[in-house]
Amino acid sequence: MTNVAADLVKEGTTELFVYKKKTSAKGPSTRDQTPFYNPSMELNRDVSILVNQWFLNASTKHVHILDGLAASGIRGIRLAHELNGDFEVTINDWNDQSFSLIQQNIQKSSLQNISVFQRDLNGLLSERRYNSIDIDPFGSPVYFIDAAVRSVYNKGIIACTATDTAALCGVFPKVCYRRYGAWPLHGPAMHEIGLRILLGCLCREAAKYDRGIEPLLCYTTDHYVRLYVQINNGKDAANTSMAQFFSISARDVPLSKENTALVGPLWLGKLQKKPVLQEIRTILSTKELNTKNMLWKLLYLLEEEADAPPFFYTTNDLSSLLKQSPPTMDHIFENLRNKGFIVTKTHCTPTGFKTNAPLDVITEVFK
Repeated sequence: MTNVAADLVKEGTTELFVYKKKTSAKGPSTRDQTPFYNPSMELNRDVSILVNQWFLNASTKHVHILDGLAASGIRGIRLAHELNGDFEVTINDWNDQSFSLIQQNIQKSSLQNISVFQRDLNGLLSERRYNSIDIDPFGSPVYFIDAAVRSVYNKGIIACTATDTAALCGVFPKVCYRRYGAWPLHGPAMHEIGLRILLGCLCREAAKYDRGIEPLLCYTTDHYVRLYVQINNGKDAANTSMAQFFSISARDVPLSKENTALVGPLWLGKLQKKPVLQEIRTILSTKELNTKNMLWKLLYLLEEEADAPPFFYTTNDLSSLLKQSPPTMDHIFENLRNKGFIVTKTHCTPTGFKTNAPLDVITEVFK
């Protein structure tokens, strides 16, 4: 057992005991057997509250939610405490310290709609089925995706986090290829490419079982990528998904410094489902969440770029290419829209924008 003292924290409307250690605002850093609480991932957990509440609102049946790699158990316990509807939550972690801490918090909360397991996640997924599966590992979720795809019910949700951004973003391309079967690209759009590689991996795994994917809400930060995907049964659904899964040339990525590199295969369809985002924004107004202001901004940006093409330009990279100071975003947006092109901000970077305008038009507007 750990000799680290447990502290009481509050996220949302839930109070529970956690093990604290010093962390940076950059998210997960080092692997440790002790299930330490990571406050920098609170927004990640808050989004899971919103998406699962949307799912419950849309469901007419009893919903079974799995927090598969629970660590401190904070996500699963919050789901059990803060969601409204007909549901139950299963929390699982193989770690002895995690299991003990989760049991302590369940006893403290007196929750009746929650159960806890100490199992290997792949083994648990092979024996039981769930409507909503959350996979939040240290590193890559790829080792659990096949089992999750087989376990989730039709129209259910798979949510997963990947913190191995050095691989997904092209710092270690061979690692990415081994794990995900795809080549990344290190450059301005690397985080979006990493997100699309993870989606592509999920798409391919689902298609093996005649199942398709529909991204509901997907986003990336400097330190992790996170996706929520609905799984749909049927060969047609699988074929429709696979039509969005292919490789591209690096020259197809805006301002890439590579000309011949192959990127992918990766998901090139939409990353968001706009009606779902709109409903989630309504749900946000009803929830008590510490990251509410950040969530409003994130959801606004995700909704704005939902129908935009893949990848983006940044004013910094354009400025470097053209060797001049960048104009304001307002100037760029106004002029591109006046010419009839789509242009939106992107959540990936505050200096980025998505557009269907060709580079020569963007260059003209930029000057």
